[in-house]
Amino acid sequence: MKHVKFLTLCLIGIAAMGASFAEKLSQKEAETLLKKADATTSFADTDFAANYTIVQDKPGQGKSSREVVMYRRDSANTYTILIQAPAADKGKGYFQVDNGIWYYDPKDSQFIFTSAKEKFEGTNINNSDFAPQRYSKDYKIVSAETVKLGSLNCVLFELEAQVNDVAYPKVKLWVSKDDGLTRKREDYSASGQLLRTTAIPSYQKFKNRSVPEKMLLVDNLRGKKIDGKMQYEKTQVTITNVSFAKQKDSVYSKKYIESMSK
Repeated sequence: MKHVKFLTLCLIGIAAMGASFAEKLSQKEAETLLKKADATTSFADTDFAANYTIVQDKPGQGKSSREVVMYRRDSANTYTILIQAPAADKGKGYFQVDNGIWYYDPKDSQFIFTSAKEKFEGTNINNSDFAPQRYSKDYKIVSAETVKLGSLNCVLFELEAQVNDVAYPKVKLWVSKDDGLTRKREDYSASGQLLRTTAIPSYQKFKNRSVPEKMLLVDNLRGKKIDGKMQYEKTQVTITNVSFAKQKDSVYSKKYIESMSK
């Protein structure tokens, strides 16, 4: 129930700011916290693996589900994703190395170059969402102030891209002040139109590491009016079976994806 309330707050865009609570951060404080937020998404000292259950909800069309296995080696800027379900998609995979992402379809037995900005399997997830975030490098801080997000003490960042290869030119980011974890994100166009909202209500703790337990992504452009009310497409991601064990080097290769598709 607590998670439902938190998601509701995020989706309707409420960040309850009391006048006595709101406080602007210094540039140094803001930069330090944003770097911490980046660090919580990266595991440079180890490999990372997990199962992702991805449920897409299209208004008027119902829900569809995907099961994928993710392998990440952040020290080498690479990841491998294998699609396990539905059966019709089993064998498909994604291989990311440096700044390039390759998509493999076993029906054609070939890899196709794709972009970090592209939607993952037609969901509301971007390919770039699977990689560590680089807010402190890719964006400049326009403003940063303390706010309340539900019961959480957060810092609300307004960010503008300072590089071209990002999915969104403007971002609002709610980061927990005490632990640097991202709790909510809003993605905007250059003109300021809201494009997507992401809520991360819960994290799993593994010693000094934190991994989202659930994420909800809402596409604020794609939707349908039902009974006079606009309903947007949304995708819920549940992350389980988290492992930080070292994987074989061969896992991070096109050959591995090909071998696992047979």
